[in-house]
Amino acid sequence: MARFQIDKTQILDIRSLIEAQDNRKLQRRLHQLHYADIAEIIQELNSDEAIYLVKLLNSTKTADALAELDEDIRESILEKLSAKEIADEIEELDTDDAADMIAELPEARQEKVINEISDSTHAKDIRDLLRYDENTAGGLMAKELVKVQEDLSVLKCVNTMRAQAENVTRVHSIYVIDHKNRLKGRLSLKDLITANSKAIVKDISIPKVDYVTVDQDGEEVAKIMSKYDLEAIPVVNDKKELLGRITIDDIVDFIKEEAEEDYLLAAGVTNDVEADDTIWDLSKARLPWLFLGLMGGLGSVFILQNFEEIMAQPNLRNLFFYTPLIAAMAGNVGVQSSAIIVQGLANDVVKGSLITRLLKEVGLSLINGFALSLLLVVFGILIQQELILSLTIAGAMMSVIIVAALVGTFVPIILDKNSIDPAIATGPFITTCNDIFGIYLFFYFAKIILQF
Repeated sequence: MARFQIDKTQILDIRSLIEAQDNRKLQRRLHQLHYADIAEIIQELNSDEAIYLVKLLNSTKTADALAELDEDIRESILEKLSAKEIADEIEELDTDDAADMIAELPEARQEKVINEISDSTHAKDIRDLLRYDENTAGGLMAKELVKVQEDLSVLKCVNTMRAQAENVTRVHSIYVIDHKNRLKGRLSLKDLITANSKAIVKDISIPKVDYVTVDQDGEEVAKIMSKYDLEAIPVVNDKKELLGRITIDDIVDFIKEEAEEDYLLAAGVTNDVEADDTIWDLSKARLPWLFLGLMGGLGSVFILQNFEEIMAQPNLRNLFFYTPLIAAMAGNVGVQSSAIIVQGLANDVVKGSLITRLLKEVGLSLINGFALSLLLVVFGILIQQELILSLTIAGAMMSVIIVAALVGTFVPIILDKNSIDPAIATGPFITTCNDIFGIYLFFYFAKIILQF
């Protein structure tokens, strides 16, 4: 299928057709488009135009398009649809997408929508999924899957699969269960096709199957699926009863959302906000970290006041001019170290003892610090600065780099061990801490060497 690209002319054309209520031409224009392209068009329309389009097109087309939309846009559309109209869209979605969409509705409206769903099994499955936290395997799974009992013959197995497959968009795996719905293995399609029709499923099934429990964290699920290159993974409860499956597209969406959250944390934004959110929402998200930065700046002021006697000594006054440099180096080194550790923690590659990790960081800091300090000494010679002053500044900066690297390494590991998102350590938090500590260390080191 050719990739559909939207331009302003096409949007204007669709808007004019909506305004003229030329439904036949609209349907003909949009009939062959993928639901993702429909979603892209809806996002370019205003609320009334979008609702007109959703009501005009068949739910089989618009349901998936609604699931693709930005949450805020989808919320504005759902607000103006009746419970029955929303239920019609929900019935066309897989249970995981349906549960996600219903979860965005006010609680009072959720039950009204579910009650309007004509398929009682679909409604029951959605209610079941709504019980789980959205960041757990239970919150990520879908109920749609293909499963067969281990005591069936191959012929009956195929008939059972055929009946179930009608409700499954993609059949990634065929799961084998016992009479108590406990996961016992999986079926290879090749083995199933080549087996004798009278053979028993149990005899041709593969007993080894990777699975996750319903309460496992989404990040753990993502790591397991990535490690074993799985397109789908079954979800079980503590009795190993098969409850659902998680597919790769759901994990990709989850990873994307987690990456966006980590990026915002690293940038010093505490809430999930968009560029077009209200000024009030954006302020609430940014202000806490800006407040932290202000406190850090005031802390630096008090530190500098304790060393103000330097200003009375002409030969030492240049130390103050290097303050921004030291603060910047401390912040940059700390962010570099913490970013590498946070990435390692996310990918589960930070292994071994903390002492070994810190010693490695010290060695790296010594190399980097020495190279940068050497450049500072050369710079001091070029501007005819006293050698003792240049060596003091270089030595102080080297010590600042080592300490900043250790802080950048140590903090995210400690946060992770205490179940706090280590991505916090790549943002203003670590930068502010290292700025303050770096400035203090710089002047304290200089005071010891220069004896002021």
